[in-house]
This record gives sequence, structure tokens and C-alpha cells, in this order.
Amino acid sequence: MLLLLTQWLAQDVRAFNVFNYITLRTVLAAMTALFISLMAGPGVIRWLAAKKIGQAVRTDGPQTHLVKSGTPTMGGVLILIAIGITTLLWGDLTNRYVWTVLVVTLGFGIIGWYDDWKKVVYRDPNGLASRWKFFWQSVLGLGAALFLAFSTNIPAQTEFIVPFFKSVAYPLGIWGFVVLTYFVIVGTSNAVNLTDGLDGLAIMPTVMVASAFTVFAYVAGHAVYAKYLLVPYVPGAGEICILLGALAGAGLGFLWFNAYPAEVFMGDVGALALGAALGCVAVIVRQEIVLFIMGGVFVVETLSVMLQVGYFKYTKKRFGEGRRILRMAPLHHHFEQTGWKETQVVVRFWIITLFLVLFGLTTLKLR
Repeated sequence: MLLLLTQWLAQDVRAFNVFNYITLRTVLAAMTALFISLMAGPGVIRWLAAKKIGQAVRTDGPQTHLVKSGTPTMGGVLILIAIGITTLLWGDLTNRYVWTVLVVTLGFGIIGWYDDWKKVVYRDPNGLASRWKFFWQSVLGLGAALFLAFSTNIPAQTEFIVPFFKSVAYPLGIWGFVVLTYFVIVGTSNAVNLTDGLDGLAIMPTVMVASAFTVFAYVAGHAVYAKYLLVPYVPGAGEICILLGALAGAGLGFLWFNAYPAEVFMGDVGALALGAALGCVAVIVRQEIVLFIMGGVFVVETLSVMLQVGYFKYTKKRFGEGRRILRMAPLHHHFEQTGWKETQVVVRFWIITLFLVLFGLTTLKLR
């Protein structure tokens, strides 16, 4: 909306042409979303507390977490509000990629919102049944995959691109691209959700990865830079930077309230939405493996749950007694059980993510 206004004003005052630059609007989007989060945060938290939308802490988890019981949850709503408003203000609303990522983000947020609402309002510990959650995630994931495959201008959509090499890519075919997109979006969404178990643990890595992907989106949308750095040129992809900037700003604003000891938790409404957003962006800019690298914490957290559950079921079937690989899953709880304090786990996972993000950025040049 503001972009249209500045373009109209630029007809008479040339200085307003500066707002056509994606870099400036990305910075403004981050600042706007950060401001919205900080200003609206206290009100949202008070509303959640008034509605008694408090977190139910698992009794089989770390005993130190029992004091968190009743802390307002579903704070991811704050992030989604900031992202939505900011994107509409500073984004090019004629861009299909912007709408694709925004719809996917808000769609997965609605799934998470309903799941959280059932848990905290209707006191249903299971929330939305897993099969229904997966069904609606699949509907949105496949919908986004089909739209990107048949209604946008993504190049090399039949190839799976491998970073660090100039010309290594594996043909997928159009339906292979659809399947890949589906798994990346749904998988990343659930991976971020599994990571969201400690104060600030999931949001900061999400902000780091989103910030790094602004670089990839900008390069992919710029014909000269894309050719020089040997990455796929995706016309229009640069506009995703606005949404990613908004995500980073909104995430930092949320972290203000989510830092230890947290005043509010993100809930599935935030975790599912942010993970889906990252997955969708990675597919658009054709950097799925880079997402796997930079989101290594999310990947390891997910694998820890899969291995723990799989090994427990296998040993129970074979030996009649379930055994565990880790003291507790996901992985962050395992480290807590070994004696690490919550803040140590969080900050150390942040440091690991920072290293992985920097490593992922090197793929732009190391080809």
C-alpha cells in the first residue's frame, strides 16, 4: 500500500523513487514489523492472559519447566500480525511469490492456532488430531507446490540444485518438483515446531535463517548478480525480501517477550507458520539444500525425535521393553537432563545456527 502511494507521489517528487529499491523497503519492513511487535506485544500478552490461554507443561518433561505452567501461549499470533501488516504496507502486492509465501505462512498459522486453541481453551491435551493436522498441512503444502509449478516463473523447476558445484543438478521432472516442494514446506514447518521447546530457542534461529535468505532472494531476483554468482535467476523473487525482513523484525520483537524467563510462548500458531514460510522461500529461490544446512538445528532436533521414537518402538517389539537413545527428546531436553541450564542450551544452539548460516552464505560464492 505504501509502495503504491510512494510510486504515485514519485510522479511529482522524484525523491520518492527511492522506495522502489528492494533493499530500502526490506530494512523499512524489518523496522516496521519490529515496532509493531514491541508496541502490540504487551496488549496481546494481556489479552492471552485474560482469556486464560496458558501453556500446559508436560509432566514427563524436565521438572524445571513446571514453573512455566500457565504462561500465556499462542504468542505467534503477534508475529503473524506484524508480518501480515508490514508485508501489505511495503510489499509489491502484484507479486505472486509474495502472496504465495504470505498465504502459506498464514494458512499454517491457522492450523497451529486451532491446535493451540483446542489444547488451552477446550483443555484437550491432544489438540488437533495428528491425522487432521497432517491432512491440512498436506493440503496447503500441495496447493503451494502446484501453484509454484504451474502458475509462476521458477526456472529449472525440474532440477534439484546442489550448492558448492557450478553445474551439479539432478532432474526431477515437474511432479518431482511438486513432491520436493511439498516435503520441504511441510517438513520445515514441523521441524521448527519440534524445536520450539525452550525460551527463545526456535525464534532466534528462525530470524537468522530468514535474514540469510533475504540475501539469496535478492540475488535470485537480480539478473546480473544471479549470473555472476551462478545461481538460478528467478524474476520477481527479490520482492520476497520484504516479507523476510518483516519476519526477521517481527521475530526480534517477539524475542523481547520470549527471552528467558519468557512472558509468552510462540505456540504452534507461530512455529508451524514460520517453518512453512522458510520452506516456501527456499523452494522459490531454489536453495533447498542450503535451507537444510542453515536450519541444521531444526534438522537435528527432528532427527532426534524420529530416532528416539523409532528405537523405542523397535526395542519394545524385539525385547519387550522400550529403550532410549537420548535421555529425553527432542535433543534440547536431552542436554537439559545432562546438566545444561536452559539458557546455556538456547545460547549454544544460537551460536551453532549462526555458524551454519554463515556457512550456508558461503555457497553463494563457493561454486
